[in-house]
Amino acid sequence: MQIRTVTTTPFNDQKPGTSGLRKRVPTFQQANYLENFVQSIFDTIGVPSRATLVLGGDGRFYNREAIQIILKMAAANGFGRVLVGKNGILSTPAASCVIRKYNTHGGIILSASHNPGGPDGDFGIKYNATNGGPAPEKITEAIFAQSKKISQYRIVDSSDVALDKAGEYKVGDMMVSVIDPVSDYAELMESLFDFDAIRSLLTGGFRFRFDAMHAVNGPYAQEIFSHRLGAPSESLMNAVPLPDFGGGHPDPNLTYAHELVEVLYGENAPDFGAASDGDGDRNMILGKHFFVNPSDSLAILAANAYLVPGYKNGLAGIARSMPTSAAVDRVAKALDIPCYETPTGWKFFGNLMDAGKVTLCGEESFGTGSDHVREKDGLWAVLFWLNILAIRKQTVEEITREHWARYGRNVYSRHDYEGIPTDAANGVMKLLMSSFTKLQNAQFGDLKIKLCDDFSYTDPVDGSVSNGQGVRIVFTDGSRIVFRLSGTGTEGATLRIYLEAFEPDVANHHLDAQSALSQLIEIALQISELHQRTGRDRPTVIT
Repeated sequence: MQIRTVTTTPFNDQKPGTSGLRKRVPTFQQANYLENFVQSIFDTIGVPSRATLVLGGDGRFYNREAIQIILKMAAANGFGRVLVGKNGILSTPAASCVIRKYNTHGGIILSASHNPGGPDGDFGIKYNATNGGPAPEKITEAIFAQSKKISQYRIVDSSDVALDKAGEYKVGDMMVSVIDPVSDYAELMESLFDFDAIRSLLTGGFRFRFDAMHAVNGPYAQEIFSHRLGAPSESLMNAVPLPDFGGGHPDPNLTYAHELVEVLYGENAPDFGAASDGDGDRNMILGKHFFVNPSDSLAILAANAYLVPGYKNGLAGIARSMPTSAAVDRVAKALDIPCYETPTGWKFFGNLMDAGKVTLCGEESFGTGSDHVREKDGLWAVLFWLNILAIRKQTVEEITREHWARYGRNVYSRHDYEGIPTDAANGVMKLLMSSFTKLQNAQFGDLKIKLCDDFSYTDPVDGSVSNGQGVRIVFTDGSRIVFRLSGTGTEGATLRIYLEAFEPDVANHHLDAQSALSQLIEIALQISELHQRTGRDRPTVIT
């Protein structure tokens, strides 16, 4: 095998965000850009002799080209085998499943998750560790440090692998196994959920729509919902993955999954609707004319986990990201199990799951999952809801309102201001942090501020500390406003405002979230000067 060593120079912008390195496609297409980052990964993680790597992505533009480059670099860096999904496809949760099932030396996932795709869209790459989860901060920081001093990368000259046909191929001295991207994951789902009960539901008059948004979960939905569970063909929408996601924005929320929303809020609406994102790790849940807030969804899954075979023996604990509402905290208290509050980013849940401290976890950004893998998992959440619906034989709205009646309602919303100038977004955050002293004990109508801080987290497993995780404004009645800059965009900055108030009175549970939170919204805009500083008079997305 002839290994070619290529001289290169560093790029100064290869710092991974909360879910790897994300840039526009033309950035990754620059000479040596992808190669530098991949070599930095290999140099950082160390490659045991003849180790196995998992490789795949969400099918977005540049996915196949990047896979061919990475295969040749993996061979030059000492890997003995790479498991790559057929057609270059592996959903993020499926990649975690494969890493864990075959005990590989981690995996490389090519995805920009819920960001748009296409020739001028976004592309991303991240390394998942041997536990199947996103690399922890100490590894991503080391990768970034290596990327700033890299001087060469290694690659072999070899023919491209035929990704559209399962089988065994050679790249240099390394074997490449092109695998069915769905089967291992589907078998795992079948081991967790009552497929007989769900099959009876889906074939017994219950009407269901799943929107794959022309993203990675199309083949997974076809295999699981259509072939294994017998759902009618019309149950699936946009189930063919496309490099540009059909020109859409594969983010399963009320704004971008508008086609599904129109169906569920239209005449003769189906009983249940769900959508997933670009790489298959997020989910949106809808009932007939009814939206389930992701924070409520996590709480409802936790409260009903005893109905699902894979969780009938109880939950070790629950974890949620700090901006996620405290609805699940109330469930954890009732179950007498711990509930952990972490920074945003699935990697923070990994240590807790590996240590056996939590079973379920979730984020308000439409991500829920459990210790079956080390990633959030969109289809898993949909199957969990279907399992509950099959057993309880109630509507989505009835289940949600009964949950509120028992635990109270954490009225919650997130306002996203996308693509705003980075300097303006940073200015808002600096203003807030400089105002902590002034805001402490400040009175706004009948609301009084109890606490202002920039959230910091100490990992209970390894003691690592993560600072600067979001500004919290907490009121004496428990209401909260959280401000945070997102780490998943590629253009400008996304500033997110999270709003939460607890409503114990069932008589008020019918209230629209935006109306119920109107006072907090007004306070948030006042103290942040967001409209004046960014020039935006309304959010891009409200959930």
